[in-house]
This record gives sequence, structure tokens and C-alpha cells, in this order.
Amino acid sequence: MDSRIARIRRKLAKVPYAAMRSHSFGEEKHGFRLEPPLPDAKVAEFEADHHIELPDSYRGFLTTLGGGGASPFYGLLPLQSCRLFTMDPRGEPGRPRGFTFAGGPPHRSDLFLHIIEAGCTDLVLLGITGPLAGRVITGNADGFWGPNVSSATDYLAWYERWLDHMLDGRDNRDLELTSPALRAPVDRVLRKHRSQVLAEAPGDRGETGIAGEAGRLAATAPVRVPGHRGSAEELDE
Repeated sequence: MDSRIARIRRKLAKVPYAAMRSHSFGEEKHGFRLEPPLPDAKVAEFEADHHIELPDSYRGFLTTLGGGGASPFYGLLPLQSCRLFTMDPRGEPGRPRGFTFAGGPPHRSDLFLHIIEAGCTDLVLLGITGPLAGRVITGNADGFWGPNVSSATDYLAWYERWLDHMLDGRDNRDLELTSPALRAPVDRVLRKHRSQVLAEAPGDRGETGIAGEAGRLAATAPVRVPGHRGSAEELDE
């Protein structure tokens, strides 16, 4: 077993209790909990069905740490929900490139596996074949931005970087991490809004009425800090 697995497990267990950690966009959905690991046979079946071999670090994560759940953005997709994509042909110099669902074999282009739910048409992909095999790539299916190749050498390195930066309270736009310093003004605005909504609630409805529900939603709503998507080397190191 890769020695990083045990280290990642320990760090992940610390995150929910770290007072000065960064906020990870989408964390409310997975709550830093992992699904049970997958049996080797289940992973082998997926590989055989799709005529691929998963990179060792990602495969090891699935079979020893968890088959879904805690990850950057909204969480690691269950393996059965992961789909293969190819990168769209290069257009004009400097223009972003999108991704297209690969369908069944034979595949004549390099393959990328959609492994994490990022929302809308954004994609977090893992290189399966070609020169980017084993690397994590972020992009947009419609080619609105990216793609960006993480400088992390494999999936485990990328995942551990997310944990390290979060525990250190760092900002990281590529991983959608917001430091406590930047998060504090947002939290104050949400608390103020919640107090106003509750104060305006008629009668004694309080937190059992519509206003109370609105306050709860405002207090727990995930916040995406505006910013550009630069290169992976600029943003995720």
C-alpha cells in the first residue's frame, strides 16, 4: 500500500475540527466523509467494461480509502458514475479547449475520466491515456476556460495538497479554498442577513417558519470567491 494513504487518512480526520482551516467550496455536500472502499473486483470490473486501466494512485485511493465522498468541490463521484471524455481539438492559439463524452471503444484520442463533481459544466478529470495519464486536469466541457493541468504528480499528491492547504488556512483558487481571513467578511454578512430575516418574521413563527428556513439557508450557503482561473502552476502549488 502507498505510504501516503495512511497520512491522508489522518489529515482528513483532522479537517472538520481544525479551527483556522480554509473553507472548501462544496464541503457542505460531502461533510469530509468518505464512502466505504471499493472491492478490487469492482474496480477491475469497471476497468474491463471501459477497456482502460486506472492510474495506481487513484485506484489505491478507491480500494483503501474510499469509493466516493470527501474531495475538492462537491465530492468524489462514485466509480459507476464516472464517464470518459476526450479533449476537443485545438482551435485558435490561446483559446480554451472543451471536452466531449468519449462513448464506447475504440478510442482514437487520449482519454480523461470525470472523477469529481464540480458543478454546472465544469470538470475535474484524471488522465487515463496519453502524456497526461495519472495527472489531474480541471476544465469546462463547453470550453469556457482551461484546461489546467495540476503540477501535482498524481491523484494522491493532488488530494494531499488540498488537505495541506486547507489545514494551513491558505487561499487556493484552483482548488476553491478560501482562507479564514477572506471568509470572515462573508460570514459576517450572512449572520447579519440571518438576524434581519428572523427579526422581520411575523408573530412567533421564529425558526419554524419560512423566515427561519431562509435564515438557515443563508447561514449555511456555500460561497464561491470570485476570481480568475489561472494556470495550475500559479494557483495550486
